[in-house]
Amino acid sequence: MLGRLGLFVLTLWAAVTVNFVLPRLMPGTPADAAVAKLSQNGPVSEATRAAIEAQLGVPDGNLLAQYGSYLRQVATLDFGVSYTFYPQTVSSMVSQALPYTLLLVGLVTVLAFAIGTLIGVLSAWKRGTWLDALPTLSGSFLSTFPYFWTALLLLFFLGYVLHWFPTTGAYSATTTPGFSLDFLGDALTHAALPAITILLTSLGGWILGMRNAMINTLGDDYVTFAEANGLRGRTVALRYAARNAILPNLTGFGLALGGVVGGSVLVEQVFGYPGIGYLLFNAVIGQDYPLMQALFLMITVSVLVANFLVDVLYGLLDPRTRR
Repeated sequence: MLGRLGLFVLTLWAAVTVNFVLPRLMPGTPADAAVAKLSQNGPVSEATRAAIEAQLGVPDGNLLAQYGSYLRQVATLDFGVSYTFYPQTVSSMVSQALPYTLLLVGLVTVLAFAIGTLIGVLSAWKRGTWLDALPTLSGSFLSTFPYFWTALLLLFFLGYVLHWFPTTGAYSATTTPGFSLDFLGDALTHAALPAITILLTSLGGWILGMRNAMINTLGDDYVTFAEANGLRGRTVALRYAARNAILPNLTGFGLALGGVVGGSVLVEQVFGYPGIGYLLFNAVIGQDYPLMQALFLMITVSVLVANFLVDVLYGLLDPRTRR
């Protein structure tokens, strides 16, 4: 565990450093974009440009000085003011978008993993029957569709044609956000189409992954021995075979949970859902360094923490990994 923890700290430092470098490799600066807009109405003086840079808080000095300032900001979770959504702070923007992403992507990821894993166990245990063929074919069929294509189909048919669900936003303009049944019901209705999209496109991977791992496990000697001793089929499937077969799926689930914080950029963009993915897209388009750095860092740290927890959980579930 100490070795894993040391590797985690080293990887975290590398991720923080890469997070600092990447936005600065992009061509241009936010000040250049603002000056380009102003120049459409006439020449822009150097004084105006300097005022824009001061207002936006564009980093100055050499890269080493910027890196030192950036590390202090990371340590204090102070990422400054957003260039795109000026004068709102980065912290306020992230705190507003994060609950929507956790509600949408987080809940759907857990549901897809649970449903897909159970269907995969059933499919492998009943291999060769229609209970195996139907989930396998359906999972293979659904996993071939990209997120955005499925989102556009659902948006057109269920939103514009049938009018069953809202087509954009996280809640209606007439609804006041708060902890009320009206707002929660409205928010769930707006999250339905993005949630269905993510569920349909991710369910096939969990089904096929669990089915394949389960079939390999069913051929092991201890499963055959358990069946020969007259144990019930459900006991053999769940307590013997599935317990070991779920380990590869558990790794994928940990990484998927780590990626929850990043949201689903394409799905949130199609539905105009104000989550982290939608915020990240606008930050990249607007060359918003502070917002990009905060979001990239949050996503990276969540993936690293999830990966570390999976390593720890592996040691608890599988004694062979402790050797």
